[in-house]
Amino acid sequence: MRKPALSAAREILRLAIAVVLFAAGVAEAAPLKVVATTGMVADLVRQVGGERVDVDGLMGAGVDPHLYKASAQDVVKMQRADVVFYNGLILEGKMGDLLTRIARSKGGVYALSESLPEEQLLSPKEFAGHHDPHVWLDVSLWARCVDTVAEGLAAKDPDGAAFYAERAAAVRASLAELHAWALAKAAELPREKRILITSHDAFNYFGRAYGFEVVGLQGISTVTEAGLADMARMVDLIKARGARAIFVESSVPPQAIQRIAADAGVRVGGELFSDAMGTPGQIEHGYDLGTYNGMIRHNLNTIVEALRDR
Repeated sequence: MRKPALSAAREILRLAIAVVLFAAGVAEAAPLKVVATTGMVADLVRQVGGERVDVDGLMGAGVDPHLYKASAQDVVKMQRADVVFYNGLILEGKMGDLLTRIARSKGGVYALSESLPEEQLLSPKEFAGHHDPHVWLDVSLWARCVDTVAEGLAAKDPDGAAFYAERAAAVRASLAELHAWALAKAAELPREKRILITSHDAFNYFGRAYGFEVVGLQGISTVTEAGLADMARMVDLIKARGARAIFVESSVPPQAIQRIAADAGVRVGGELFSDAMGTPGQIEHGYDLGTYNGMIRHNLNTIVEALRDR
């Protein structure tokens, strides 16, 4: 009678071991918990990390990172995250000290802009000694941030290093294709027509990469508001240059640009995405505006269509 009982006990033990091993496997396969500040950073991390990461983006559509203040819940998320990625170059102005403290206390915090050589950064005099943080609007420059993402993820998940490296190579190839498309799209406009007038100075890297003269009503940050004198100068510039259209930005209130357009007798050419992407799943002309690729393609198409001769 003991043999059946012994066999049953062994079967129970075998099942228990299988359950433990399965649970351990599930734990090992759990994705990294990653926090990213802006939508552009979050999108890049998702592209490189794939199914091995669970990315929580703090700033959604229409959110201005210059003005964003982290909530208590945001702080908890970053403290509990395996890895944190942010843009840097004071883009997340009100979060700078917080990100530094978290980096010192737990590590695993990466500024993507640190991937970029200083000679590639722009520092216009109106930026008061700071580098322009809007590096993602030059696709070729943004592609140089891919390795920082892959290396940051691999540092926390060494078993996934080869996976991240392979995906990083594919992302760089995709961004090279996007950059080539952007160059060709911009070239549809004659040089003299490439004057881009927007709500604030977000498009300097874009202008350098794709041959546009860029004029922003506000400076590097949206903290300061444009005054009447700034608006009057913009009206005079538009009339002098014969600009066909000017543009609002999704993360900046449109009233000032709308008033300037009315005073200058030009139309608002459309809404551009600068400091924030659109809502995921927001499809226009076949592009998902909640993705980096869709954001860039939307911006170029909107600008070129508004400024071309009709």
